[in-house]
Amino acid sequence: MGAEREARACAAFYGALSIAQPVLSCLRCLRQFAGSTAKRCKDKHLEEALLLSRTLSEGLRVLGEAEARPLLRCVLAFQMEATSSSSSFQKLEQIVIQLAVGKEALLAQEVGTLLASLALQGEVLSPGDLQSVCMFMEESSLGRQHWQQNLAPLLERLATTLRWVLQSQPTPGGTWGYLAVKACLQLFQALPKDVAPLVWSTAGKSEALQSLLGLLLEVARGKALNKDTRLLAGTALSMLVNTAPQPERGASAMLGLFQLPDRGVGELKFGELVVEAPPILEPDGLEKLVLTRGLLTCCKMDILSCQLESFPQKACLLLDVIFPAVSALTKEQKDCHYYCFQACTLWLQRLRESLPAVWRLTGTRILAQDANLLRQLTQLVWDNAETPVEGVSEFIHSSFRLLLEIYHLECQHFQDQERPLYQQMLQRVVSMPWQIKAKYVPLCAIVPYVGSQQVLDAYLDLPRHLLSCLSTNHLCPAATEVYKALVRQQCAEWQDGQRGTEAALAEQWALRWLPLLSQALRSPLPILQSNAANHLLAWTLRQLPATQAPLAAQFGGRDTSSLRAWVSLLKAQKSVAGTLPLRGEALERLSCCLGSCEDSVRLAALGLLCCSPSTNRPLSGTEVRLLREFLPLNLNCDSSSFRQLLQAAVRKALVRLRDSSLAQLRGKAPGGAEPGGGAGQLSQAVGFVEWLLQLSIASLRPGSNYQRKKTALLLLAAVLETCTDTWNPERKKGQPPRTMATLLSYARQSGCWDFFSQPNLLALLSCLQDSTNEIRDLASELLVRYFPATFPEPITLALFQLAQDALGSPRVQEAEAGAVLVKTILQKSDSGTMKSLALKAEAALTLPNRGLCFAQHLLHLLQAQYAAACQDLLRAAATAPMHGAIAALRRCLLQVPEVATSMRAAESAQSWRELLTCLVTTARDITSFLLGALQSQQGPGADEQAAAPSFADMGNAIGSLIMLGKGRGQEEEEDSVLLSEEHSLILTCCWVSVKEIGLLLGGLAELLLDPALPAGLGPLLPLSTLQTAARVFQEILLRCRHWGAVEGCSMGFTKFCAALLNHPDAELQAIPQTMLEQGLEALSGPRSSSITRRAAGFPMLFLCIVSGEAPAQARPLLNRCVQTLLALATAALPQDWDQTLDLPQVCALHVLQTLVRGTGLGSALLQHVTPMVALALQGLGSPCWAMRNAAIQLFSALTCRLLGQQRSRGEGCPTEGVSLQAFLRQHAQLGAVLLGELEAATGPTLGGPCLHPALHAVLTLLAQLQPGTDGPGSPSARFLGPLLRLAGSPIYAVRAMAAKALVPVVPPPRRWGLLLQLARQLPAVPGQVRSHNAIHGHLLQMRALLAPTPGTNGLSAEALHPVALQLEARTWLLTPAQRCPLVRAAFLQVLTLLPASFSPGFTHSIRDAISAELGSLPPGGKPGCAELQVGSAVLHQIMAHFTCSEAAQLADSERIGAVCSLLQQPNPDIQLAILSWVIAGEGGMCKELEKALGLTLLDSLGSVLRERRDKEFLRLYLEALLHLYRDPLSWSQEASRKLQGSSAACLEMLLHMVEAECPGPDLLFQALCAASLLLAHWFGDKDGPLVERWCAVLEECSRSALSEVLRLAAARSLQTAGADMVRRSLRAACPSLVPVALRLINIGIHLLQDEEREVRHEASGFASLLRQDPREPLRDGCVFVQDNVGLLDLLQLLLGEFGEHPKTFDLLLQHLPVLDLRGIMEELEANKATSLYKEDEPNVFAEPAILAWQLLPILLQLLEKAPPGSPLHASALRWLADVGPGILRDLRYCEHRWSREAAAHCGVKALGCAKLHAAVAVLLVRARLAAQALQVLGESATTVLGLGCGAQELEQEVTLVHGLLAQHGLAPVPSQGTTQGEPGRPSGAA
Repeated sequence: MGAEREARACAAFYGALSIAQPVLSCLRCLRQFAGSTAKRCKDKHLEEALLLSRTLSEGLRVLGEAEARPLLRCVLAFQMEATSSSSSFQKLEQIVIQLAVGKEALLAQEVGTLLASLALQGEVLSPGDLQSVCMFMEESSLGRQHWQQNLAPLLERLATTLRWVLQSQPTPGGTWGYLAVKACLQLFQALPKDVAPLVWSTAGKSEALQSLLGLLLEVARGKALNKDTRLLAGTALSMLVNTAPQPERGASAMLGLFQLPDRGVGELKFGELVVEAPPILEPDGLEKLVLTRGLLTCCKMDILSCQLESFPQKACLLLDVIFPAVSALTKEQKDCHYYCFQACTLWLQRLRESLPAVWRLTGTRILAQDANLLRQLTQLVWDNAETPVEGVSEFIHSSFRLLLEIYHLECQHFQDQERPLYQQMLQRVVSMPWQIKAKYVPLCAIVPYVGSQQVLDAYLDLPRHLLSCLSTNHLCPAATEVYKALVRQQCAEWQDGQRGTEAALAEQWALRWLPLLSQALRSPLPILQSNAANHLLAWTLRQLPATQAPLAAQFGGRDTSSLRAWVSLLKAQKSVAGTLPLRGEALERLSCCLGSCEDSVRLAALGLLCCSPSTNRPLSGTEVRLLREFLPLNLNCDSSSFRQLLQAAVRKALVRLRDSSLAQLRGKAPGGAEPGGGAGQLSQAVGFVEWLLQLSIASLRPGSNYQRKKTALLLLAAVLETCTDTWNPERKKGQPPRTMATLLSYARQSGCWDFFSQPNLLALLSCLQDSTNEIRDLASELLVRYFPATFPEPITLALFQLAQDALGSPRVQEAEAGAVLVKTILQKSDSGTMKSLALKAEAALTLPNRGLCFAQHLLHLLQAQYAAACQDLLRAAATAPMHGAIAALRRCLLQVPEVATSMRAAESAQSWRELLTCLVTTARDITSFLLGALQSQQGPGADEQAAAPSFADMGNAIGSLIMLGKGRGQEEEEDSVLLSEEHSLILTCCWVSVKEIGLLLGGLAELLLDPALPAGLGPLLPLSTLQTAARVFQEILLRCRHWGAVEGCSMGFTKFCAALLNHPDAELQAIPQTMLEQGLEALSGPRSSSITRRAAGFPMLFLCIVSGEAPAQARPLLNRCVQTLLALATAALPQDWDQTLDLPQVCALHVLQTLVRGTGLGSALLQHVTPMVALALQGLGSPCWAMRNAAIQLFSALTCRLLGQQRSRGEGCPTEGVSLQAFLRQHAQLGAVLLGELEAATGPTLGGPCLHPALHAVLTLLAQLQPGTDGPGSPSARFLGPLLRLAGSPIYAVRAMAAKALVPVVPPPRRWGLLLQLARQLPAVPGQVRSHNAIHGHLLQMRALLAPTPGTNGLSAEALHPVALQLEARTWLLTPAQRCPLVRAAFLQVLTLLPASFSPGFTHSIRDAISAELGSLPPGGKPGCAELQVGSAVLHQIMAHFTCSEAAQLADSERIGAVCSLLQQPNPDIQLAILSWVIAGEGGMCKELEKALGLTLLDSLGSVLRERRDKEFLRLYLEALLHLYRDPLSWSQEASRKLQGSSAACLEMLLHMVEAECPGPDLLFQALCAASLLLAHWFGDKDGPLVERWCAVLEECSRSALSEVLRLAAARSLQTAGADMVRRSLRAACPSLVPVALRLINIGIHLLQDEEREVRHEASGFASLLRQDPREPLRDGCVFVQDNVGLLDLLQLLLGEFGEHPKTFDLLLQHLPVLDLRGIMEELEANKATSLYKEDEPNVFAEPAILAWQLLPILLQLLEKAPPGSPLHASALRWLADVGPGILRDLRYCEHRWSREAAAHCGVKALGCAKLHAAVAVLLVRARLAAQALQVLGESATTVLGLGCGAQELEQEVTLVHGLLAQHGLAPVPSQGTTQGEPGRPSGAA
């Protein structure tokens, strides 16, 4: 630490001088800079030092050089240590220059002395020295001056260093060689005039530079392993060429470098330097790339464009040398695509820059239409437009733009009006499928040159394609750019044409784009709506503000899509205009949106409230009010994305409140502020933040569900991040303003913003005991980041005891909670607290820091648990499992920054080394013990078995351990299918402990093997310790069967291998290399057991090792691994093999599959894809089943790797993809393999048909590609012949898949020709049939080619007319003359795809044929012929579908009648086909058909229910009926007449089915919904018993314990008929329905709290229908509300309409659960042994405590409204008599239990008990209700009940107990607790 030494000397020197104080302050800042790790901290300290240096400069001027020298030397020492950061170096350079004003000579002398000391003559420069050379060369003028004066020795040192690096190769991934080459580059760049004579002058020729040139050539040609180093060497050579005095000499020298590979080994003349050309050790394609890219990056333009003398014609480097090299590079299949296309883009850039010089040289056009260069360039960019390599697409985009720009400039220069390139490119773009991203790049580039109108006229499908792209994430940016380019161009054209005002421009825009934007914004697809709003809408409004009016006119409806689009429009308008007044109808509509049941609508409305273009614009009073209403009702949303977006929106609002308040405090009125409202706005802002804080804290109680707690934590994080002055150095944005303290002071003076109060602390501590990682970790993060540095000591002690208990729990969640507690305690304690903790290690108190102390304690605890496990594993697994202590060690060692800092400190290094060594040894012992226990081996031979035990072996071993733990005398228990708890205890202990050990060891290696750590301390993990850890990993992966343990261990092992392989120490690098060799040897050697089937971790061993290699390297381990596995897998199988053992070939395939699926390898495996695909295809034909199974898995993995995961939902409808043409260009050799398989399968065979096992796999791969735009001579054309021949395959699956594979082979423009060819090949008469298989195959191919592609219209009717004529001539294929039903069905499917191209007569003949076929079917569906034909059912179903579709399309009464008559036929195939067609919704566009089918189904309903011939048929029948009457308005009087006389019987049968039968949940669902439909439309006074039965069924089906399907049926039935029942009950004519209405509302309250979102959604529909005035008829356009809004509405409905009914009070009381508070506390304090499993709650979403606070105001108002003597008073009196004494008893128990004297016995365990919190909440609600009841009933009630206290005394008791409970975090703060049920209050009621 030279800087620190200089700083101490400097402080001592200036201590007695007059400038001592500013010097010491400056030194302090510099020391803080050096000691900081975060860049923001470093910058902050340097800024302070720079300010101080300006003050110091004046004082130093009056001092002599001797007095100034120490300070300058000190700053230079800090600068020398900051050479790794350019910004820090520059700041220090400014400081040192400021200090040296007037003493520049002294500074130059000190800099020279400093740089001269880097290395002696001839010595090797270290990486740090090289970094200093580079930085002083680049950023310091004095540094450059020094190197200029000492150029010769510098060149010698650089040559010596680079030679040593190339000879020794210190580390493959190191930066030593890179820095040496970088120093050369910067030397050539910074001192070109000084270097030039050494290269180009005979007299000044430098031997050192000549040597350096040879070394740079060696680097460029592959002597250095690092790719980046080689690329940099090419740049350095190009920079050296720039020093040439004449361009021709530089061009000649570079030409010699390019010709070097062709000349081979020999001398190379570079100027006057002569070097031996180094040989290329392993050609990898980078040799020319490094030179090409280097030249294009930095070579001077005159060198690139000057004439080359050695060429016969006029030639230059750019056109005749570099371009052929670039063209060749882009065609090579290497792993450097990114750099190749970067070079291509750079070449076009340099060509554009040098166009005048090139034109002068050539004298003619270089991109003429017939020019070879233009053809090559266009071919190059088109061929590589679909390259999947990341980053290449941007280069291709630039290449298209540059090519068109160069073409345009050249046409202008030569005044050429003929520009055919534009049209050619446009036509090619139009012909490409929309799924290919590459089509939109050239489209954007071409728009400015051809105009918008020409593009839109040529590309009619563009709007539809843009919609499809906007719904596909990876295509959305491209579609956005196309839209912007076209609209920009249109605006420019309209303005040039002076076509009118802005309104006129908006009208022009609307004609073309309004339908597209309107459809996108109204789309039900969230991704399409979101992308359109975010990427198109706001941009459109900025460009054309007048488009707001036509857009708003589109979104005036009340449906969900219109509301969402309307809010999106308002939000975009606000972002453009800056403000948006909310009043009147807009405000009412926005309130409706905030309560919508759709998350997207509510989020959009929230975003509208919170967003603003300016962060200091205050929130209006309306916005604040709406936020207060909205947030409490949206805390328990179960969508993770909703919670994240909610937090982001609220954070924006908080930032606005904060910044506008700060502006007010500074005396500046923020934009948008109301005049004169400064104080009010400040108060409003402070009040809202305080309200939000209390809302968040109140929602963190354990009685809340996970969703509410997670949302509350996110909101609390937003509040603390925005409204505190906590500065986080790791954050680049979001830091608090410098004046934040002013606002905090103002808020605290108002009694608000006590963020770190005791209740808030206790609320977060309760979250640390949560059962989910997300809640625990987020709460811990908030405590550590924002709360004071230490917890209060009593809380710390109680937390530590709780953590100790939790670490000993067998439950994984509780043990992990204990680990989080320990980590949090470590971070929030100090030395004083440490002395109070009862740590295990006596010596721990003497350890130097807290982290070491905690680690020692946890290690001792782990060792004690291990010792207990060795004695009795069963008992230890139940009472002291080890995984908790290991998890705590992992969190404390790896996740606490202070611990990592402590490990790097010299004073504690030895202690840490000893502890870590002991920890790794203990981990090894535990691993061996646990894995041995599962093999019945606990002795020293436990680790000799390489393979994992079978499940049976593990079961026997665990059984023995259980018997041993229970006592040897017990008899063996009976076998059980279910695992006993003891069995699960042992398994959990073993697997989780092993997983945690893997994560711990991997994290330690990653943390402690960082090469950037100071080397002087010695390794904290010595070699022997790392070898031990490696054996632990090896043992786990080879002997473990549990995938969770393997996966967790693999994560750690990958980090372990990466840390070793990237470490400079060769011995450490050798550890994973050795493990790989051992694994390969074990894989290929003989074995006595199965490995891959019995150890999931064995393939992971290889994946982790090769994933650890640095991505920038050549990956030698991966190449070695793959080559060995390929060789092993292709070896011949033995003649006889044991089926119980794995073959080495099978193992190799499984390992290869794992490597391919590994996400960490990325594109590194692409170079091995072809041999692996060939291997997989070969394996599919193996006689061994295991080989075939492994091969198909490998092929599937390779397909995913080649094509990416398919993101579309429907098979065969991909929304993305690569074209076959691009696929074959990227993988040319693979294409040959696939084509070979196809040709082998279609070639001539002897002895009949031969099976080809690999054929189906090849066809599947081809079918997943997209069609391209290639011509007849392209590589994909060769696939056409074999695929057409496969139409005659005797295997149906082959014919079907060959048809799908044909689609990408045939470009869309050539499809009609192939369709015509296929149609002509169909036989015209029955006598021409040669093969039914071929006919069927051709029809399947025609169907595949005709099938419409999503987002396109397909081929036009005119183009298909010749095909239709050919098919009309082959009508017999549809008639019984064709004996094969499958051929007839396929022919009809083809005809269905060509309806617009047939003549009317042919259409009529199709109908006749279908009618004749379907009309001839007898009952039962058996055809008329004697034998049953295969496929006849398929034919009849397709015919029925055709009939239905035709009827829906024509809406003809005759066709509709035919469909209804078919439905009434007793043929099951026809009936099922029609019912499935109805359910699929294909007839939704024809209301007449739907109405007729509905009447038909109603007419037959009674007979169908009576016959009940088939459950599946009945289910489909009822589902179709419900689908047809899904809209209540679709029910007509005619439908009621159909049911007249039979409705009661049908309802009776349906209810009986639900009540007494067990037909299965799906049929029950349909039956209950059908019964509700009938009840809703046919109900009379005499049907009261049926209504009662129906209501009872709903109550039963709504129970939480029943299946989701039944609860959903109850909710849907409630919506269908329940709302109408409630409305009828409120009419004077139906008072008997009031009890039923109350029961229905009660059911709704239950279902609105259901844990399934869909159930709540359906129940919210019931509440939404009741929002309108129940006494008025329902209006159209009811907006469904969110479930929480619906719940509050139902409660208000009970209060307003049924408040006087005597049962209402009792009904609401049912929702206040009776909980034994005393029993819960006794159970909590008993500390019983924890069982492994905890009983699940039937409804984890319900929140009894929250609901209790919501019910309280309703119940209180019921009591207040009831008149004296009413039945409600009697009910209240009865309730008081039943529960009053218990309430008093529990209150007094709480008072005694949590009084000051007794509080110490409680501890913090109660904070995390959900049952206790629910019991406390219900008790407080009951007590307040009892007090109100006593007050309403009067003192007489007190006497009658004998309670012994009146209303006032009870109220006082409640207040006292509430305050006590709030002090201990068990209840909300009393001032807030009385308003729990009010919306918008801090209770979190929802």
